[in-house]
Amino acid sequence: MKKNLPTTPDRRTFLKTGGVAAAALLTKGAIAVETAHTLPPLPANTNTRTTMPTRNLGKTGYKVGIFSLGGQAALEKPANFDVAVPIIERALDLGVNYIDTSSIYGGPERWSEQYVGRVMKSRRNEAFLATKTKERTRDGSLRMIEKSLQLLNTDHVDLWQLHDVGLPEDVDTIFAKGGAMEALLEMQDQKVVRYLGVTGHYRPEALIDAVNRHNFDTILMAMNAADTHIHSFTDKLLPLVVEKQMGIIGMKVPSRGRLLASWTPPSLDAQRHSWEGSAIAHRPGVMTMKDAMNFTLSHPVSTVIIGCDNIPQLEENVKIAQDFTPLSNSQMAALNELAAPVAEQSLFFRFTDRSKG
Repeated sequence: MKKNLPTTPDRRTFLKTGGVAAAALLTKGAIAVETAHTLPPLPANTNTRTTMPTRNLGKTGYKVGIFSLGGQAALEKPANFDVAVPIIERALDLGVNYIDTSSIYGGPERWSEQYVGRVMKSRRNEAFLATKTKERTRDGSLRMIEKSLQLLNTDHVDLWQLHDVGLPEDVDTIFAKGGAMEALLEMQDQKVVRYLGVTGHYRPEALIDAVNRHNFDTILMAMNAADTHIHSFTDKLLPLVVEKQMGIIGMKVPSRGRLLASWTPPSLDAQRHSWEGSAIAHRPGVMTMKDAMNFTLSHPVSTVIIGCDNIPQLEENVKIAQDFTPLSNSQMAALNELAAPVAEQSLFFRFTDRSKG
């Protein structure tokens, strides 16, 4: 394993002063004095080039493997260190060089960041590390990034993203005075975060508004074989972010399994008590994981992030990435048509009740 990258004395002081640092973060301009921070070189996983194709992550200069590890599935379950940590370690061994997590994955305990941080403690320079803030205010987001740095065992993240931007009012609040965008820009200016991104899976219009207001480096967007059937991101959003040369990360590729023929729907009661229950599934999906991944990867995306329940799933996904060949237009059209009968259950995240917060 590789050792941690060196931490400068100024940055170490900044990150370890506890309440003083927190107070500084929440005082307008207080951290502007921390001008000595420098970011290390971009991460480099030496296994990536021999295990899967890579693509440009937009204009960042980073070559990202086309399969990346998502921070959900096993990585969001409580007290799951014995399962989650080996998945992350194995992912790095297999050449995965991008790991996505969030301040809300795993509930208030932020289990996902904890698991990733356990591995980052000794292998930080092997992975491009992305996390998110769901907070819409400057102060709330600054509290989020401070805790993220602590849990992730690092003094910087490579990508800090606005989590789940779905409604026009999300965008208005984020870009208002005292909004989250102020925190993102401040942390980038202070070299606490390297790049800025925006994420969403609900409706394309809010994301279109956001990327037109700021030149984000990346976008994390839902893209799967069912997408074009309901509130399409592929039709409305993808052409814009391609034009802007953003790093495009595809998510919801198998739709938490709901696109896969191997998936068995949970009981109706279980579905109603989960966030996937916004669109009840009555049947399995219609395709293989290879079909689902190849469909999304045949679009102009930089990479796809997928959460894994176990190491065999991870290894299967890496093998699919390794063997990837772009689908023809007719093959893509066939998969899109195949997904039509399960489109609603596979796009459940577009039916969530946003009035609940």
